[in-house]
Amino acid sequence: MRDAHLDILYRGPLASCNYACPYCPFAKRRDSRETLRRDAAQLARFVDWAGAQTRRTLGILFTPWGEALIRPAYRRATARLSRMPHIRRVAAQTNLSWPTGWLDGCDPTRIAFWCTFHPGETSLDRFLGRCVELDARGISYSVGLVGKREHLAALAALRQRLRPEIYLWVNAYRDEGQNYYRPDDLERLRAVDPLFDLNRTGIRSRGRACATGESVVSVDGDGEVRRCHVVPARIGNLYDPDFDTALRPRPCPLAQCRCHIGYAHMPHLGFREIFGDGLLERALPDSTVAANAVRRKGLERGRSDASLA
Repeated sequence: MRDAHLDILYRGPLASCNYACPYCPFAKRRDSRETLRRDAAQLARFVDWAGAQTRRTLGILFTPWGEALIRPAYRRATARLSRMPHIRRVAAQTNLSWPTGWLDGCDPTRIAFWCTFHPGETSLDRFLGRCVELDARGISYSVGLVGKREHLAALAALRQRLRPEIYLWVNAYRDEGQNYYRPDDLERLRAVDPLFDLNRTGIRSRGRACATGESVVSVDGDGEVRRCHVVPARIGNLYDPDFDTALRPRPCPLAQCRCHIGYAHMPHLGFREIFGDGLLERALPDSTVAANAVRRKGLERGRSDASLA
């Protein structure tokens, strides 16, 4: 039986969202009552399982298709997990559109957020107001957006008004092909996010070492375990008594990886060194220091030997 640390990316059946972003297939999607009931029951089972894993430490990142934290079940689960001494970190991908009072019941040293700003769905002032509330509680977080060209002004405003040490990441917009960005767009994006080109071009990943499937796994509501969200092969079930026997080193089977929560776990890129304790929530310990580390490793502008650029 293993007793080392395990990071879990949890994604239940919930797919509803309160935002209507035109670039997202889950925009304004509504789940049925039955789906919400099933999702809440599966989430409760997962939290109970996590609570019993006292022989090892865990990190948990909720990666819902939609927005989970508008649902009380996810707020209760996150708060409960944050108070478990063997949970190093519980984080969630979120649009920050929910009330924040429940955070007072969380351990602020263990809770964290991967926050996405969606221009057109909320105002910059409202979004930054939520960030201020996280700051006041000492909660770790990162901020980012989808890098559409019409979002560049919002990106500049975010960078100006966020605390300088907060990492502001950009996910490349790919729906309009590789020639979507003009050279001046790329310079503006790189100036904000030194890791942008890795996300834009992707990583040559086939055969490379990756922690997914060994110390990082993706889990769905039924407990089905996959190495990561983008490799569909099942490797076991979280609730099987012998689940740990499925955890072992696995080279990446994909020709390329273009997902941050995938390539972040490739040891040759050194993301654990760069992000430190903020790896789950995509938060750099200090954006300036980390940017220098990125340049030392040759990761800016896709210069890694693993880049597709």
